[in-house]
Amino acid sequence: MSSPLIIALDHASLEAALPLVDQLDPQRCRLKVGKELFVRSGPQALKALHQRGFDVFLDLKFHDIPNTVAAAVHAAADHGVWMVNVHASGGRAMMQAARDVLDRHALPTHLIAVTVLTSMNDEMLAETGVARTAGEQALHLAGLARESGMAGVVCSAREAGDVATQCGHDFLRVTPGIRPAFAQRDDQSRVMTPFEAMQAGSTYLVIGRPVTRAEKPMAALAAIEQELSTMKP
Repeated sequence: MSSPLIIALDHASLEAALPLVDQLDPQRCRLKVGKELFVRSGPQALKALHQRGFDVFLDLKFHDIPNTVAAAVHAAADHGVWMVNVHASGGRAMMQAARDVLDRHALPTHLIAVTVLTSMNDEMLAETGVARTAGEQALHLAGLARESGMAGVVCSAREAGDVATQCGHDFLRVTPGIRPAFAQRDDQSRVMTPFEAMQAGSTYLVIGRPVTRAEKPMAALAAIEQELSTMKP
């Protein structure tokens, strides 16, 4: 399935998410399951989405000691998820342990690392003791993730092109903070439209509220597809 679109199911439970899911087409998007939905509904949510034909990005952003993260990534992959992530700030040993467990068991799940959350800006990073700008820190962590065997990173679309240049175009750039022209910015600080993000170098676009809260979700999805169809090959 060639679509770059990943729809974020930021719902409180599987029961709350399914009315939306059943309006979406698994041939035209993938789905992202985050912390709240997974904590409330657990692996049953993944099973239900897989049964409907969707690839699932399990977005739990693991960050712990290497053995704990490796075990969690192994468990996620055993559920058949298409993609799972860890925090690059957890360090090289943690990321390598997670990569090694997938390789050891020949599991095909894409393992990516989060760089800098798109809700954060330079001032917020400074409060945590990071002297680099958000863009600089994202590039630094992307390089570390590449060296540690990750398949790609979660980053702002604003850094996607630089990440591709630094880490190679085969290195995945999964970009949240995507807001179509018809949508509000909500709580994201570093955002782009879908067209801008793909032109900037994104591989996959994570889109939530502009689709999930739309009166007609497939119409919103189609509008995004129409925008992307104007891109030059």
